Amino acid sequence: MTTGKRACIFGASGGVGRALVEALAASGEYARIYACSRAGSPFSAPSVVALAFDLTDQASIAGVAAEIASEGALDLVIVATGILHRPGAIGPEKSASALDPEVMAEVFALNTIGPALIGKHLLPLLSRHGAVFAVLSARVGSIEDNRLGGWHSYRASKAALNMLVHNFAIETARRNPLAVIVALHPGTVATSLSEPFQRNVAHGALQSPSQSAGHLLTVIGGLTPGESGGFYAWNGEAIPF
Repeated sequence: MTTGKRACIFGASGGVGRALVEALAASGEYARIYACSRAGSPFSAPSVVALAFDLTDQASIAGVAAEIASEGALDLVIVATGILHRPGAIGPEKSASALDPEVMAEVFALNTIGPALIGKHLLPLLSRHGAVFAVLSARVGSIEDNRLGGWHSYRASKAALNMLVHNFAIETARRNPLAVIVALHPGTVATSLSEPFQRNVAHGALQSPSQSAGHLLTVIGGLTPGESGGFYAWNGEAIPF
C-alpha cells in the first residue's frame, strides 16, 4: 500500500538515478515517482511517470515543474545529474595549465547551473509537512577536505553547488521551516561517471548503484530540519564545506 507520497528524481537514466527510482518504487511508500531524464526513459513500475527534460534549458525544467505542480506537492526531490568526464573532450585537470574555458563552462553548466535551476523551479513545490530536496555532490568539492588539488573544474563546480544548497536551505527555511535541503556524497559508484578512476578505489569501497541508492535513501530518511543546509556522505558522515 502506498502512502500517497510523491517523489521526483532528476537524472533518472544514470546509474544512481535509475537505482533511486527503482528503490523508491519497490518501497511501496510513493504513489507517484517522476523519473526525469533527457530522453524520458520509461520504467515498468506503475507508480513511475517518465518525463523528459534538458538540464541546460531553463524552459524545459520549468515545463517539468509545471507538469508536476498540477498534481500537487512533492515530498522528495533528488538531483542525480552531473558530469566528470567525456572521452576525448572533458576530463579532470591535473594542473592549472590544463584549464580550458569552454570545458569549465560546460562542467559548471551541468554540475552547478542546471541543479540550481532545478532548485529554482522545484523548491516551491516541496510539501509544507516535511520534505527533502537533495543534490548529489562529491567529497572532492569540499574546500576544507581538499589535500591533493587538481580536478579544478569538477571540484569548483561541486563546491559552488554546495554553496547554493546552503543558500537554498537558509532561504527555504523562512517559508517552509520543515523542509530539508542538503548535498549528498554518494561515494564511488560503479557507473560510467567513475569508470576511468575505479582502479584507484580501495578494495571493497566501490559500491553498486543499488547499494549507493540504498545508503542515500537511508541518510535522507534520517535527516531533520536542523540538518538542512549540510553536506553528508553516503554513510551519514557530515562533510565540511
